[in-house]
Amino acid sequence: MAQINGNPNNQNEDDYSGKKLKALPRQLLQRGADAVKVELQRNRLRQITDISQLTNLKELNLSRNEITDFPVEIRALHQLKTLYMNQNNIKTIPENVFPSLEKLNFLKLSTNRLEKLPSDISRCQDLTYLNLSNNCLKDLYPLVGLSRLKELYIERNQLAELPDRLFQNSSLNVFKANGNPLRKPPGEVCAGGLKDIQNYFAMLEANAPDVYTVKTMFLGTSMAGKSTLCRSLKEGCPVRVAEADRTVGIEISEFTVRDGSESIRFLFWDFAGQEEYYITHHVFITPQAFVILAINLSSYNMDGSTFKANVGFWIRNLQLQIPDSVVLLVGTHVDQCQDENEVKKKKEHIEKQVKEMLDTHTVNLEQRRKNLQDVEDPSSNSEQINQIERLTEYKLKVLELVPIDCTKPADIDKLKKRIKAEVLNKDTFPSIEQTLPRCYYEVENHIQELLKNGDIPEHGIVSQDVLLCELKNRLTTLDDDKLKLILQYLHRIGVIIWYKEITELEGSLFVKPSFLISLFKTVVRHDLVQELNKISSVQLKSENALVIQKNRWIRDYKERASLSNVAIRILVRTELEKINESADKELIEEVVGSKNKEGSLLSLLKHFDVCLSTKQNSGLNPKANEFCPKKDWVPSNPTVYEPDACLFPSFLPDNMQVEREWGLDSTEDLNIRVYLVPEIPHGFFHRLVTRTCSFYSPFWIGKDQCMLCCGDKRVLLRERFDEDQFIEIRCKDSALETSEDIQKAWKVIKEIMKRLDRLKEQWQGLCQTVTSPCKAQDCDDFFEWTDWHDWLEDSETNKFNWGLEEKQACRNGHQRRTELLFPRTPDA
Repeated sequence: MAQINGNPNNQNEDDYSGKKLKALPRQLLQRGADAVKVELQRNRLRQITDISQLTNLKELNLSRNEITDFPVEIRALHQLKTLYMNQNNIKTIPENVFPSLEKLNFLKLSTNRLEKLPSDISRCQDLTYLNLSNNCLKDLYPLVGLSRLKELYIERNQLAELPDRLFQNSSLNVFKANGNPLRKPPGEVCAGGLKDIQNYFAMLEANAPDVYTVKTMFLGTSMAGKSTLCRSLKEGCPVRVAEADRTVGIEISEFTVRDGSESIRFLFWDFAGQEEYYITHHVFITPQAFVILAINLSSYNMDGSTFKANVGFWIRNLQLQIPDSVVLLVGTHVDQCQDENEVKKKKEHIEKQVKEMLDTHTVNLEQRRKNLQDVEDPSSNSEQINQIERLTEYKLKVLELVPIDCTKPADIDKLKKRIKAEVLNKDTFPSIEQTLPRCYYEVENHIQELLKNGDIPEHGIVSQDVLLCELKNRLTTLDDDKLKLILQYLHRIGVIIWYKEITELEGSLFVKPSFLISLFKTVVRHDLVQELNKISSVQLKSENALVIQKNRWIRDYKERASLSNVAIRILVRTELEKINESADKELIEEVVGSKNKEGSLLSLLKHFDVCLSTKQNSGLNPKANEFCPKKDWVPSNPTVYEPDACLFPSFLPDNMQVEREWGLDSTEDLNIRVYLVPEIPHGFFHRLVTRTCSFYSPFWIGKDQCMLCCGDKRVLLRERFDEDQFIEIRCKDSALETSEDIQKAWKVIKEIMKRLDRLKEQWQGLCQTVTSPCKAQDCDDFFEWTDWHDWLEDSETNKFNWGLEEKQACRNGHQRRTELLFPRTPDA
């Protein structure tokens, strides 16, 4: 029987959550008007009958049930203020329900199957919070008129347009809409938040033009012909690219295809195929992109390993990171194949393997969902089930392969026509057409004029204040806020780069993205050792360095993936002088940095988890300022910046140092496993390590292991590729003598898991499961975590591990103290 507990306001709460109920309990209905707050989440309710008897009900939680029809009886609950109906299967809401709920101010309907809203929902005039995310809505016009609405969440629906009158509401202060195929306003505008949307509608004219802009990414293995395709399409005829001229890092270009009154603007991003560059790809790969995947047909063998390396690897990464993208397969080097029959067979093999890969992905997700539902209490898995159902809604579109002979003008023309036809196909690209105010084009055009006239330096780095001043002189109707909105939009579509979220860079804009890419490839490149060897004695003297030190830099990079900051400064300065002979000392210092200041390039590389600083060990400073609890500590020498080098975890060759420091695992270690489904993305673990080690010190990093310290707590992160792929987090048993020690260890693990959870958000095609393995020797059972996100978020409604006994037993009967399996929830 459920417990009825008094709350701080002396009102009764009836808690029936997680009781496997299929109908409302008689004890609850008998309480009638005495029931004020009722918790019915995580049950198996499909219909809600007789709830109208609870006439004084103010808060009702029906989340995580199996409800398909919205309970009409709820309209009799005239005192209702808070209603949770999220994570059910509701498809429609009838009319004449919400007008009766005059006091309702909080409504959560996220993660259902709603296709439309009742027209009278706007009569809920007290509504201040509304969450409709993860549904199938195509229209929000019924919400116009909710004058007191403060928070509105409509993420991951099927919305193409938003009603402008919705944003005339002065009360609205939180609005989230990502994951919709929006064209008016474009998703790149909505990503800027509520103020940007309001400014967009304020600037939008009645006859604003529609525009077709496509960010096109060329992917594929090294020497697959990406650069040849990219340049040939831009020039409209075959362009031969020599091997020595292959892409280093990323190359950016642009061209426009016109067809009568319509024109399509393509922004080409040509990504280098060598593995060394993969660690920077995530910086520039964006959602809803058009991907051209180049495959060298002449070297393609019709077997599983060749497919995996040349096609499968890229398809899988796109599924995980941008699962709503469109992929056009292009077979290159047709002229080097024996005959048309060989081309035909290889085309059929690739297309068959891709179809099997996509079908297997769908089947595996469905099987995993079924396994989670076919347990005694499926409500305990509702969070994972919802994650998987979200993944099944993503449909990566892989188009039929086009074989191309890049030496023939007719084939280049054929490919160009195919691309244009696909882009204009609304079924393939539902949100390609975007409506923009004219001033957006004017701002972009004026920036190009400023560059052309020399008002912006040739390298394209300009301060925010200078650019805003120049633009306001030319566009007198736009203020700073509107100009910043437009600049952020141009950043999101890749025309300019402005990392305003990075404190060190928020005052600078890169209006020539190609210049920034040039800086990236000075230190992230496949031939870095060769570039280090090229450093001359003159260049060394500019940094007061010696040849023997250069030799050490090369050795450290090969053996420890560590690159000296002095070497970085030399390499970047050389590149700056090469691409801009007039580069002044101030620019060089801003980009490269100095002994007292970190340069913008390193700030970017660290922000995007490509590398992290390592510092030389030094002795204690007897003059250091004393540390006093509850007082701010001031470093004794705050002006000195100089870390010794930057570590690139992706390039580490082994785990020897980590294994030496960690020693052997113990069954008494705290140990959890985070499973990432369908697999751990390429580079995920090293990005997690970079994020975590920038917070904790000291640390030791290896190829797929990392150990860090927090006080006397030693924690190991390990990437595991068993039958299931997971990331293991362990804390040494030697520091777990008391319950207080154990809870401190859980706090460290919590910080790591927060970083892992935030990083996972960058891969839309991922979901995760957390378990604690049984500690008994040779036992393969485990304890699954539920509702653990509440623990990470410090949620007020956190009930993670409430009511658990002091000991837990696995299915094989082995017992362990609960605090060694799960973190304790305060007041649990």
